Order: sequence, then structure tokens, then C-alpha cells
Amino acid sequence: MKMLDPACACGSGHTYAACCGRFHAGEPAPDAETLMRSRYSAYVHGLEPYLLATWHAATRPAALELDASPRPQWLGLAVKAHVPSDASHAEVEFIARYKLNGRAFKLHEVSRFERLDGRWLYVGGEIRE
Repeated sequence: MKMLDPACACGSGHTYAACCGRFHAGEPAPDAETLMRSRYSAYVHGLEPYLLATWHAATRPAALELDASPRPQWLGLAVKAHVPSDASHAEVEFIARYKLNGRAFKLHEVSRFERLDGRWLYVGGEIRE
């Protein structure tokens, strides 16, 4: 019996294998929005090595401690805007919803990305209320 490929957590409507799974396996994301979606999916799946590898070295933390308790339960992602400023810089505005200790929260961020050596990297972000 063939096992069904689940829908990707990033909300693209595609299967995980056809969407973020291929980026988690090493394929470079073609643009900043795709990288941001793959990073959200990596948080859902607890893929700390991928998150660190796609974080710009100038701003990357030493570790993320994704196994810390309590862990957030990621509920969904909505991309509000993808704004390339040039071939190597872009911003992505998104809202990620999650639950922590039974309470619902949302993270509204405008993230900055830079492309270095053909790969998009997360640089940082500004939290919006």
C-alpha cells in the first residue's frame, strides 16, 4: 500500500515532498518567500540544522533549542507580502499562528532575506503588532 504524502505545513497546498521537503533535503529555495515558507515548515518539523543553515552567519544564533519545553504547536502560516528590493535582497511579511500552553498566539513579522552564493538566507525580522 502506498503511503500518502501529507500536505505541506507551509500552507502552499502542495504535498510536503513536492514543496518544502525538497528544500529541507538540500535544494536551494528559488526566492525569499519560498525560503521563508520552508523555514516555517522546518519549525513545524523541528529541523534545527536546516534553520541554522538557512540563517545568515552575521545574525545566526548558536542554537535554537527547539526541544525546549513547552514546545509551540504551529497552526498555520499566512504570507501577506513578498517584496524583492533587488536580485539579492527581499522582505517577506507573514503571520504564523501557534499555541503555547493551550493559549493561541500569532507572530506577525516582516523578515529580511539576502541571497549569497546562489542561496537565500534569513537575515532578521521586525515583529509587528
